[in-house]
Amino acid sequence: MDWSETTGVVVLPSGATVRGRRVGDPASPADFALLLAPGPAPAWPHRRIRWPDFWLPLDRADALDALAEALRRAHDGARVEVACRGGVGRTGTALAALAILDGLPPDGAVGWVRERYHPRAVETPWQRRWLRRLDDVGA
Repeated sequence: MDWSETTGVVVLPSGATVRGRRVGDPASPADFALLLAPGPAPAWPHRRIRWPDFWLPLDRADALDALAEALRRAHDGARVEVACRGGVGRTGTALAALAILDGLPPDGAVGWVRERYHPRAVETPWQRRWLRRLDDVGA
């Protein structure tokens, strides 16, 4: 299956692609998954971030490291996906964070991800604030 035609795939500012989805939905294989919720893990390589529903990652440094790893893999041509239980809030926040790390100005990230991925992506004020501060030291 052509990755670019898969549901949930967004094109980052650099042209790299990343798929967002719900953890429990059937999906074509990826090369790497960034999981933002407990639950079943895919058969392909993955990394899990401890990120409570409607909140922020519990370990910011680990989350930023995992996001940077996912972005590096996407730049290298790997099929990278981001997934949480509902596939909207945490996944949307992580996709917006990837876009910021890829060069998108933080103040445009929420609109960007809502237009390209899901209209309710980034569900809480603190998720929006976290994105605005992403390029600050200690985000």
